Amino acid sequence: MQRRQVGACGLSVGRLGLGTMTWGGDTPPDVARTLLRDFVEAGGDLIDTAPAYGGGRAEELIGQYMRSDLRRDDLVIATKAGFGTHGGPQGIDTSRRALLDDLTDSLRRLRTDHIDLWQVHAWGDAPLDETLAAIDQAVNAGNVRYAGVCNFIGWQIGTAAAWQSAVPGRARLVSGQIEYSLLARRAEVEVLPALNHHGMGLLPWSPLGRGVLTGKYRRGVPRDSRGGRDHLSWFVEPYLDTRSRAVVDAVARAADGLSLSPAQVALLWVRDAPGVTAPLLGARTPEQLGELLDTEPYDLPATIVEALDDITGGPHQARSKGPIDK
Repeated sequence: MQRRQVGACGLSVGRLGLGTMTWGGDTPPDVARTLLRDFVEAGGDLIDTAPAYGGGRAEELIGQYMRSDLRRDDLVIATKAGFGTHGGPQGIDTSRRALLDDLTDSLRRLRTDHIDLWQVHAWGDAPLDETLAAIDQAVNAGNVRYAGVCNFIGWQIGTAAAWQSAVPGRARLVSGQIEYSLLARRAEVEVLPALNHHGMGLLPWSPLGRGVLTGKYRRGVPRDSRGGRDHLSWFVEPYLDTRSRAVVDAVARAADGLSLSPAQVALLWVRDAPGVTAPLLGARTPEQLGELLDTEPYDLPATIVEALDDITGGPHQARSKGPIDK
């Protein structure tokens, strides 16, 4: 698998990442183990997780498999802090205490002494300088190598990144994670320009439009899909509208012409979009993951990219200005 630098920092990762949101829940441990092994065998190393995933179970599984199946050095572990129960109802808490408590628990569950990429899971109500001071403390202690943010909008990224770069010795933010796909291009308006300006890489989640771009919902909602499950149907429903169906139809037509699957076309569009470091794959089965990993030798023709741009919102402004360093 080809590698990319995360923004302007010294960390490099494979150009596809593996997401673990369903591990410990809809994805059983034996399947998670197979997914992790298949991903690493294909040259992948970026594993994205969080304390909130499976109530910590996703991190526990990764920690277990690093002892039984893989070496710690085989993986670039990206986890998060600031979203979870924290002893009460689930919610956002980006205070120094909550973040550092999350870090301590993540290190224990992952059975490691450091996190490669530690991310603030969401913008919170705690003073920003307190949140960012927790990152500095974790990096200075050696528990964290690099830091980033998740689900921040443009001005939030700019404010946080500028604060960290204002004083020598603060831990610079190197990445931002947000939803980005042919069905969700809002990141191009403010998030991508902010990341690019501050030398940060983009780690898109749901590059397949929450599974809708695979085409599996074209004739209804399969019972075994996320949309067919009561606890996840809310996640898929926003993309089951008329506009989304038109986009899925266009992706399917492109896939037919290229002898690829719709999922592969949708992933390739995101993978090679300007500013993207590594889309995070939320595959729930080895078959799904294998299909996506098989995209490694492929690139979409420029004419297909332009057509998909036009159908889903218009030209990609960064693309028209020339390539952004990955």
